Amino acid sequence: MNLNISINKKKNEFDEYYKNLLSNYLSKDKLSKAMIYGSMNGGKRIRPYLVSIFSKIAHVEKKYYMRLSAAIESIHSYSLIHDDLPSMDNDDFRRGKLSTHKKFDEATAILAGDALHDLAFEILSDKKTCPKDGIRVLLIKHLSKSLGSKGLAGGQSLDLIYENNKINISKILHMYELKTAVLFSYCCYAPFILANKSDYQIRFASEYGKLFGLIFQITDDILDVEEDFKSLGKTPGKDKKQGKSTLLSIIDKNKLKKFCISEIEIFRTKYQNLLKKYSILEKLIYLNINKLN
Repeated sequence: MNLNISINKKKNEFDEYYKNLLSNYLSKDKLSKAMIYGSMNGGKRIRPYLVSIFSKIAHVEKKYYMRLSAAIESIHSYSLIHDDLPSMDNDDFRRGKLSTHKKFDEATAILAGDALHDLAFEILSDKKTCPKDGIRVLLIKHLSKSLGSKGLAGGQSLDLIYENNKINISKILHMYELKTAVLFSYCCYAPFILANKSDYQIRFASEYGKLFGLIFQITDDILDVEEDFKSLGKTPGKDKKQGKSTLLSIIDKNKLKKFCISEIEIFRTKYQNLLKKYSILEKLIYLNINKLN
């Protein structure tokens, strides 16, 4: 199976589903338009793709995992809208288009991000996502923890605090885990929660997602330096200009690639039986590192 073809096919399928879901939940006012603009602007939808892969492994019905994907992508979209704000990373472009605060205004962008965040929990709390109350509570609990001070928000806070400071490798890795890897982890293990899988299987999925997220972030840092606006869809070279603390600022590209491959090998050794059983996961873990020359 060609991964890029598979990802693109799933992206188109998800985009259609998500567009319809948003139209059912939202109205036609300014805030709703900003929410739709900030969430339907050409993303790769890699998070919904991971949800679909792990859902198929766990035998979760499509009508359930598509709603889970929609909740996660609402969270991801909110985080990008807020990330682009002048008080955060201050970027005028996202995915080749004007950032939400540039297309509308700053106040509307803040509220659109807030509302997308809330929409995610509205989706998850609905019985259409899972008929079992206890499972829905678990999904909400784990997503909440992934987003708060010990998750996405905490990681973004460290990202800002670490600007123009000399930060050691372990602290940068911790920041990467919070701001990026934790949500990827949720994408992978949430389907296993939906399917009521064992603690061991959930731990496997969680660790896979964290590794995927770590490599994703490292690759993103490298591409920020090497790619142009057309390929990135956002302002290139901003990490260096803003004094961001990245692994690339203290370790060269080739060593970072070797580090990623080493981390993959450690994971493969630990979970070789499951990876043999679910061969697509072994192929998928190299997706981001293979983008690098």
